[in-house]
Amino acid sequence: MLSVDNVSLFYGAAQALRGVSVEAKQGEVTCVLGRNGVGKSSLMRAIVGHRPIAGGSIRLGERDISRLKPSERARSGIAYVPQGREIFPLLTVRENLETGFAPLPRGQRVVPDEVFEIFPVLKSMLNRRGGDLSGGQQQQLAIGRALTTRPRLLVLDEPTEGIQPSIIKDIGRAIRYLRERGDMAILLVEQYFEFARDLADRFVVLERGEVVMAGGPAEFAGDDVRSRMAI
Repeated sequence: MLSVDNVSLFYGAAQALRGVSVEAKQGEVTCVLGRNGVGKSSLMRAIVGHRPIAGGSIRLGERDISRLKPSERARSGIAYVPQGREIFPLLTVRENLETGFAPLPRGQRVVPDEVFEIFPVLKSMLNRRGGDLSGGQQQQLAIGRALTTRPRLLVLDEPTEGIQPSIIKDIGRAIRYLRERGDMAILLVEQYFEFARDLADRFVVLERGEVVMAGGPAEFAGDDVRSRMAI
C-alpha cells in the first residue's frame, strides 16, 4: 500500500530524515517509535505532503506521490490526524466532520455511520463546538474527521498524547476495528510502547532521523525498544 524508500528531508541546513524506508500494508498497523525529536513527525509530514523531500520516493500503491500536493494526496486516499489534533474550535462537531468532505466527490459527501459506531460520543455532541470538547473527545473527533474521507491510508501522529486512559482504550479499540476491516493501511506514531505493542503488526524505530530497528512483534524485545525510547 504505502512504500517510503530511502527518503531524506531537510529543514534548512538541518537534516531531519536520513535515507528512511518504511512500508505500511493494507490490513495492518505499522508503528513508528522513537524519542522526541528523532524525525517521526517529519516522516509523517513528508508522507502527507506537508514537507518536501530532498531524496528518495513515496508510493501509494503503484503511484509515485512524492511530488503531489497535500490536497492531491488526500484525494488519493491519505488521511492525516496530526499531533495536537488541529480541530476547528469554533465549528460544531458536525461541521468539523464535514470538513472531511473536501477530497470527496459530491456524491460521497456524507459522514459514514461507522464514525458514530466507533465513537458514539460524537453523535450526542453534533451541535457542540469543537473547542468545548475535552482533549480525548477532540482526538476522537479528529480521527472521525479523517475517517469521513474514506482513506486507504490512515496516518495517526501520537493519538494518545495527553489523553485520559479511558479514551486511550477507545482509540485502541477503534484502531483494532479498522485493521480488522482489512481495507486500509494504518501508520501510527506512538510514544507508549505498551500501547503500540498491543496493536502493531510491524514496528520501525527511528534515531537521529534514521531507521535503527524494524520488524514484527517477534523480533522486538520490550526492554531493547524501551531503551531507545527513553529520554
